[in-house]
Amino acid sequence: MGWIKIFSKHADAEELLSENKPQLVVIGEKRICLVKRNKRFYAVSNKCTHNGESLSKGIVNSVGEIVCPWHGYQFDLQTGREYRERSADLEIYPVRDEEDGLYIAI
Repeated sequence: MGWIKIFSKHADAEELLSENKPQLVVIGEKRICLVKRNKRFYAVSNKCTHNGESLSKGIVNSVGEIVCPWHGYQFDLQTGREYRERSADLEIYPVRDEEDGLYIAI
């Protein structure tokens, strides 16, 4: 696992990512859903484990779950777990927020 810098400055990540608005990030072959929530950054697989829909097209609910736009499956941003355990967990990626940039471990 290596750290990939996705923003060159912390300020860029703060400015370009809206609170609770999922954003697609593509790193090599990986499609990652990136979310800024409560001044923290989370990265999970962009593909819903239920039916494969892009989670970056979804929303973040009031309890910090990414909600799939197709069938409403809800995944915890910290653990990747679907809240009713109806589907496999999402792959999560560690995020490191530093002054010199935002990094995701792949």
